[in-house]
Amino acid sequence: MLECYNVFMLLPNFSKSHQPDYILIIVLFIIIVFGLVALSSASTVVSYQKFHDSYYFLKHQILFGLIPGLFFLFCALKINYNKWKKYSSFLLVISILLLIAVFVPEIGISYSKAKSWINIAGISFQPSELMKLALILFLATWFEKKGEEIKKFSDGITPFIFLLGSICFLMILQPDIGTMIIIISIALMMLFVARVNFGYFLLIILSGLGLLGILIKIVPYRLARLTVFLNPATDPLGIGYHINQAFLAIGSGGIFGLGLGYSQQKFQYLPEAIGDSIFAIIAEELGFIISTGLIILFLILIFRGFKIAQNAPNEFAKFTTIGIVSWFGIQVFINIAAMIGLMPITGIPLPFISYGGTSLAISLAAVGILINISKYTK
Repeated sequence: MLECYNVFMLLPNFSKSHQPDYILIIVLFIIIVFGLVALSSASTVVSYQKFHDSYYFLKHQILFGLIPGLFFLFCALKINYNKWKKYSSFLLVISILLLIAVFVPEIGISYSKAKSWINIAGISFQPSELMKLALILFLATWFEKKGEEIKKFSDGITPFIFLLGSICFLMILQPDIGTMIIIISIALMMLFVARVNFGYFLLIILSGLGLLGILIKIVPYRLARLTVFLNPATDPLGIGYHINQAFLAIGSGGIFGLGLGYSQQKFQYLPEAIGDSIFAIIAEELGFIISTGLIILFLILIFRGFKIAQNAPNEFAKFTTIGIVSWFGIQVFINIAAMIGLMPITGIPLPFISYGGTSLAISLAAVGILINISKYTK
């Protein structure tokens, strides 16, 4: 908070700025409110079973996600986007250290199969969420500085691969392959926009797919997820249980849904009902029309983001915007595609909707930077 205040006090006179993208702000506000309503309904059963409070997870999301997230958004909105160049390396180093800290006893904590959280003074935090934003800001700074040199293998591609490989190595150790895929996708989108040599770009993609294939093959549950994706009828009470319950939830919703609060799958039938499976609960309760409306809102958010990138005042702003928009767009696509059977289930949360204070807070900080950039578009 002190750093935010110090930077805010050093702000120059932004006489050249104009009004921000209010459409983006309004759409974001609608998505956040919708997400809180959806979480309120989806979490009632598990909240009561675990804490005897039907709104425990909703309160937790507001206190540790929405409130700090709005504060971060306000700070990022007031700080000129160019200021982040100065702090991008520092944020990246801190994020890497936090990723390492998850393996330190007494600090790192496990959730499900992944050791991807840290707990300091009773406050839990997921470092990989901060890494997404830190990597975007660092790559945007680095790409702008490198210019045409980014196209060279030795000066551009080699350092890029080393940095991305180091981060992915830490993600594999957790393991958190879903988040690793998001981070790689963000970095590749930014690299593509930097107009890197297409041959090098294709080589990186093929190498990444090869690595992913190895990771799937050596761990049984990942291979099982791929098997279920190819044949959802496989072992419906075992490895196919999750996706079949998601299908059942979405199919039960029909056109208009069962009604808000009337989901059957949230009664411990659908795994991760408040996490990566929350879209299935939304479709069950609110139906096809409202679910499609939510997708349209996300598409508008992404479209406005790309429009900001198109009219960005400089290369840093363009790369940063592309990174943030890609982050949200890829997560939305993977999450919803997994729920409707177009992709294997990866455990990726739905931005601004799924339960997770760290994800919501960092996402709102990223949107704050995006809105600030929109004030300086051409």
